[in-house]
Amino acid sequence: MLIVDSHLDIAYNALEWDRDLLQPIAKIREAEAGMAQKGRGLNVVNFAELRRGGVGLFFVTMGCRLASQGKRFSGVRTQDIAYAKCKGELAYYRLMEAKGVLRQIRDRSELDAHLAEWDDDPQATPLGFVLSLEGADGIVAPEQVAEWWDEGLRVVSLCHYGVSSYSHGTQAPGGLTARGGPMLEALGAAGIILDVSHLAEQAFWEALEIFTGPVLATHNCCRALCDHDRQLDDQQIKALAQRGGVIGTAMDIWMVSPLWDRTAMDNTGITLETVVDHIDHICQLTGNSHHAAIGTDLDGGYGKEQSPADLDTIADLRKIPAILEKRGYAQTDVADIMHGNWVRLLRAAWN
Repeated sequence: MLIVDSHLDIAYNALEWDRDLLQPIAKIREAEAGMAQKGRGLNVVNFAELRRGGVGLFFVTMGCRLASQGKRFSGVRTQDIAYAKCKGELAYYRLMEAKGVLRQIRDRSELDAHLAEWDDDPQATPLGFVLSLEGADGIVAPEQVAEWWDEGLRVVSLCHYGVSSYSHGTQAPGGLTARGGPMLEALGAAGIILDVSHLAEQAFWEALEIFTGPVLATHNCCRALCDHDRQLDDQQIKALAQRGGVIGTAMDIWMVSPLWDRTAMDNTGITLETVVDHIDHICQLTGNSHHAAIGTDLDGGYGKEQSPADLDTIADLRKIPAILEKRGYAQTDVADIMHGNWVRLLRAAWN
């Protein structure tokens, strides 16, 4: 079954973590053996494992945040620097396209053609990607949105951790900044989809009031199951569903379970079943399977040690359909969650 993953920091892993994602996963781990940084020698994503798992389409990120107010969260000094770093990540994706590894998907016709080709020959078809921006500091002003659209940017979130140029974000309570409204209007006018991930709660509701275009959450879990402002509460989930939105469930296990022991780095007992608890919560809350999906955030600054215990590489996403079926989900529901909901949302947004 085709899997669509709505959040992978591919260029970040290549440029910031110095990983050759064309290498086998064992070779990447071997090259990092003995490094002290969290996640070293334990990565779970490369191009071969994406293909082996049937992850034929995914949203890739660009992103560079400003240093937050009070310097609580690290980042760069200016938006000019953030813009340049995002362009560097885009250059990596362009090179992978030139090598025939990746294929950018920009509109509905390209999406349908890619899905048909993948269905016919998943071993030879390039891996498809939708370009997203995690935190909008790399867009220097609303007037620059058109430039990014021409590059194929189709999904944007306003912030990351702390306070961005446009909004308060994770662990920084507050609303949109004075520049947030004009940026939302520019994104909507261009046809870009708004990603509400990382928005502080007040900013979330302000953004939904201003932004009239399609919305989604690329990598979130449910606050009802793991209480933190990074997660979505039930009212936010219902509001996204009412707007036709889809929520990609993340697999960074501090977001998945309150049992995660950050000190011991012990993921025992936190498994893909625990991840499916969040998917199921969204389905039960909204009354159907149309708003839950996959948005792993795997290798998003961590590795196997902070992923579900029964996941060795991203190819193990193939285990999720059996878990859903065991819980009584019909094949059509499983297909929606694994790929159908993301495909439907993109087709509607690009109609």
